[in-house]
Amino acid sequence: MSDEEWQVIKPLMPWPAWLQGNGGRPEKYCRRLVMDAIRYVADNGCKWRIIAKMR
Repeated sequence: MSDEEWQVIKPLMPWPAWLQGNGGRPEKYCRRLVMDAIRYVADNGCKWRIIAKMR
């Protein structure tokens, strides 16, 4: 994801509850990496040929 795309998406994401004092725990993964993973799966699905090449 480009920096320009991230600047558009970032404000649309909900703010973490733990930063507002509403409980919960800190995020384990970077939000940008999570969005990259979601976009990857949405684009590629679960193609076994792609997974085999990644290993």
